[in-house]
Amino acid sequence: MRLAVVSPFVDRQHGTERAFAELLERLARNYECEIHLYAQRVEDLALAGGDLTRPSGVGRIIWHRVPPIPGPHLLQFTGWFYLNRLWRWADRFFRRTSFDLVLSPGINCNDADVIVVHALFHRLEELAQEHREEPQEQSFFRRHHRRLYYRFLTRLERHIYSDPKVALATVSQRTAHLITQYFQRQDVRVIPNAVDMSEFSPSARFARRAEARRHWNFREEDFVLLLIGNDWRAKGLYTLLEAMAALSDLPVQLLVVGSEPQQYFSARAKELGVQTRCHWELPRRDVLDFYAAADVYASPSYEDSFGLPVAEAMACGLPVITSTCAGVAEWIHDGVDGFVLPKASDAQALASLIRRIFQQQELRARLGEAGAHAAANWTWDNNAESAWRFLQESLARRQQS
Repeated sequence: MRLAVVSPFVDRQHGTERAFAELLERLARNYECEIHLYAQRVEDLALAGGDLTRPSGVGRIIWHRVPPIPGPHLLQFTGWFYLNRLWRWADRFFRRTSFDLVLSPGINCNDADVIVVHALFHRLEELAQEHREEPQEQSFFRRHHRRLYYRFLTRLERHIYSDPKVALATVSQRTAHLITQYFQRQDVRVIPNAVDMSEFSPSARFARRAEARRHWNFREEDFVLLLIGNDWRAKGLYTLLEAMAALSDLPVQLLVVGSEPQQYFSARAKELGVQTRCHWELPRRDVLDFYAAADVYASPSYEDSFGLPVAEAMACGLPVITSTCAGVAEWIHDGVDGFVLPKASDAQALASLIRRIFQQQELRARLGEAGAHAAANWTWDNNAESAWRFLQESLARRQQS
């Protein structure tokens, strides 16, 4: 199968992009898909060159670089949206390159045959409306730009996701329910994310633990909480900071990883008196050191289609705390292989869980062991197999129509 894949960037520094990279490599390797990747930036992906007119049937990933447009997000995305289609049209017209299907992780084009939904801007816009009373994180211009940007994206979602000719898959049942709610689609396939157990495991985490904690100058008695991801407000960072303030009698430290501007969250941490216990890091390819340094992964998400770091932390044997608003919570048995908060904003409940895990070493060990056992069943090969079947079904429906 020859696929045109449309994604602005693919790497292994961010959860959604890491999941998509794992899928693309397996589609090429295990199912001999010829993947033409239209992207502005590609990192940490096995790429191949060659004659674009060669018949399909040989698994490989070919990158077609689409130039980025500088400027604010709205301008960047608009430029990307139209340029990737222009680049694909040029390849079809001048190089006679044809594709069986166009695959996209989200609303990157309006001619996709198959879309895997990793985030819903309808829900994110609702979340922004619900939390306007929180500290303003942006200037006047940025706030209004963000509203226009989200308004544009939500209109695109309604236009694209409501089209029954577009085959939709999501990474969790929660997101599938939201698509039904927003767009009246009853035919959404759920293909959950997974974990690479060869990279994330309790033994790999323990092997790096001493060195990782030395890197951040954590003491032996420090109890380190970890949060990884972008859009820290949606990930529940404010709730986490408030929980830390309620744990002032414990040696709790917080490691936050992401590319968000930190000044507004740092200001809130200072107000709560926990700023000296917060450590801010940019994302990177090798995330195992973050898990190695931590004692608990805490993500009281207000919205998360899946929550890949939660699954990776479980695979590493870390106790995890998330919320019912994270898709990964569907696969967690509360109190057995992790904890699931009924209400993401409940800082006191979060603080009580952290205190309980801190005080009960046996509970930490039991949660970590059960979490690693559960995560062992979430493999990328199973993810790719489900995606491959979905692509075959989508191609058959397209050919019949």
